[in-house]
Amino acid sequence: MKSVADESILVSMRGISRAFGGIQAIDGVDLDIRAGEVLGLLGHNGAGKSTLISILSGVTSRDTGEILVRGEPVSISSPRDARQAGIETIYQNLALADNLDAASNLFLGREKRRAGIFRDTRTMRRETEEVLRQINPRFQNLSSPVGSLSGGQRQSIAIARAVHFKASVLIMDEPTAALGPSETALFKDLIKHLTQRGVGVVLISHDIHDVFDLADRLVVMADGRVVGRMRTEEATKEQVLEMIILGGSKEVTIDAQEAREEAHTLISTLMPAPDPHGALNANPNEPMMNDDPAPFTTAPTRSESEPRSAATKSRRPSTS
Repeated sequence: MKSVADESILVSMRGISRAFGGIQAIDGVDLDIRAGEVLGLLGHNGAGKSTLISILSGVTSRDTGEILVRGEPVSISSPRDARQAGIETIYQNLALADNLDAASNLFLGREKRRAGIFRDTRTMRRETEEVLRQINPRFQNLSSPVGSLSGGQRQSIAIARAVHFKASVLIMDEPTAALGPSETALFKDLIKHLTQRGVGVVLISHDIHDVFDLADRLVVMADGRVVGRMRTEEATKEQVLEMIILGGSKEVTIDAQEAREEAHTLISTLMPAPDPHGALNANPNEPMMNDDPAPFTTAPTRSESEPRSAATKSRRPSTS
């Protein structure tokens, strides 16, 4: 019998590991996603965030470990399995068909049909309008191809799709990267709306300001392992950046104080305080900070799916 405390846990990942060839991308990671809570997942490029989430999304298989949904073990070997388990993922590109309208995108691959043959366009449009009214009351462009819509409107469609199909867990990868200040503010309202409905949200972002604004809990990864877990209200940005920079290696090859000073320097150079309107840059034509492919790392940029080699690990100092 599950305890009362366990009732809030929607999804648990236990001892998840994944190697590519002889390199360990994910090493014994545990993760809990709770109802009505935003979990911020942080780490530099190559830390293992995307690999971990792709396992939960059914895109990548795991070598070891198990996934539990509401306390019951499940097998997730495809995105369809993940959706059936109530897990939806919204990637940075939103996975929308630019030439289709809102209703066609919301029901893409899951179209309603009359007599099992004909597309029930009227019902799909009505249900799309209903769910978008809940998500974004200002949305009006139901008939326009989504390619002509703003980033915030496109994101509203992607979130509405997850809500309509009863997702209990929503994974969002760099959700504010392509949004302006007003659309970022709308996005934050959408997240609050989702958590009020009991949805568990996993937020992956390089924008530490947004993460601290939205997340209830933080999990920091480095070199395929979790190196920090904390309540957001009990953490500081300096602490989180220090974990990201120092990583999790047990071999100390540089002075820890020097690394801490490096972290503090990066805070002032990479993490300027947002302006009163929520923008990171005063000039809206300048790229957002999180357009930088690797704002947290001092090493050359690598693909998230390309794990850190053992040689590189040995040069990363310990947080212990």
